[in-house]
Amino acid sequence: MAIFVHAVLPGVTTDQYDRLNAGLQETPGVFDGCVSHACVATDDGLEVFDVWETEGHMNAFVEHMMPLAAGLGWPPADQPPRIMRVHNHWVPGADG
Repeated sequence: MAIFVHAVLPGVTTDQYDRLNAGLQETPGVFDGCVSHACVATDDGLEVFDVWETEGHMNAFVEHMMPLAAGLGWPPADQPPRIMRVHNHWVPGADG
């Protein structure tokens, strides 16, 4: 079952995000199961919005992502991401 993930990341900069994303891009298969992703800069950090095919896919991603984020100096999260079951997801103009 697809899930929606909303992570609030105070204190994380767009430069830190871009460095993490570059490192993750070098990891084959790390984004398997990711349906969509958006990162938004806020006044105090970032917010990330993802849709994953399953919670297992998201957990596999997190196992790879967290050590890289810590190595780049990301501050520990104040709160866990909010995870919700997706009732419906579609992309306008996409087939299927």
